[in-house]
Amino acid sequence: MYRYLLLLFAFWHAFPCLASNYSKYQSAETSAYIQKYHKIAIKHMKKYRIPASITLAQGILESGSGRSALTVATNNHFGIKCKNEWNGKTYYKNDDRRNECFRKYDSAEDSFEDHALFLAQRKVYAPLFKYQVTDYKKWAKGLKKCGYATNPKYPSLLIDVIKANKLYVYDQNPDKYLNGNDDEPTPDGLHSNNPPKVENGALAGVGCVVVQKGNTLYSLARSAGVSVNDLYEYNDFDKSHVLSIGEVLFVREKNSDYRLSQYHYVEAGESLWSISQKYAITLKSLLKMNNLKKNAVMKSGQRLLLYK
Repeated sequence: MYRYLLLLFAFWHAFPCLASNYSKYQSAETSAYIQKYHKIAIKHMKKYRIPASITLAQGILESGSGRSALTVATNNHFGIKCKNEWNGKTYYKNDDRRNECFRKYDSAEDSFEDHALFLAQRKVYAPLFKYQVTDYKKWAKGLKKCGYATNPKYPSLLIDVIKANKLYVYDQNPDKYLNGNDDEPTPDGLHSNNPPKVENGALAGVGCVVVQKGNTLYSLARSAGVSVNDLYEYNDFDKSHVLSIGEVLFVREKNSDYRLSQYHYVEAGESLWSISQKYAITLKSLLKMNNLKKNAVMKSGQRLLLYK
């Protein structure tokens, strides 16, 4: 039931000392999966009292962030097998035994709903619902104790996925993420941005360093095992660029988008280049997504797409 783990987490091939301990649980595909399904998970948390973080982490593990062959063929995001009570569509494939029966759904939403009912309606999982909905660690360990998984590492896998992708925020502040509308202004007439932060030598999964006093492009390039020209390319620098203390310098190629937020609202003093650096997106990709030219003049409050 849990053999899709190998499909999930290709290790990030960046400079080893800069890699996050959780980098193997982070990817553009996983971020997109979270962005697509977090509201469904939150709705089920409110309806069934299953932590949204647990639902998302299980979906990520079981479906390979929506990419497993089973999920693509059946919309089955949790690897649930038919069992005697199932009267819906079916799909057969080899698993623990040959030609096993799996549930097939018309949509991902149906799969998430069935997963919630699978836990909520079975007495064996009743002890889970005594835990606080914000205590994802107890839920992760409780699932194993109740017999959901045979893998002894299953609780730690769930916990690591939750921590790596900060899925606990959906448990702690569900209304913010459920009811938030990117097109609606906040009370003060402005929109809030939520760019990533540098964590364990990476920003949005891209290896980086924070420039310190005495650093030069040459010294930083040498430490990272790249050339100075590489740094210019990775950071979309003009040849006249001068490093400043506290600046984030990427030592690996930036991403083509940022999936944890769909929009950025331009703030005073920002440029397209500074925004691309803030989200670890290549300047070329940011321009293309927004049909802009490099020298476009930005207005405060203007909305930019971070992914399409």
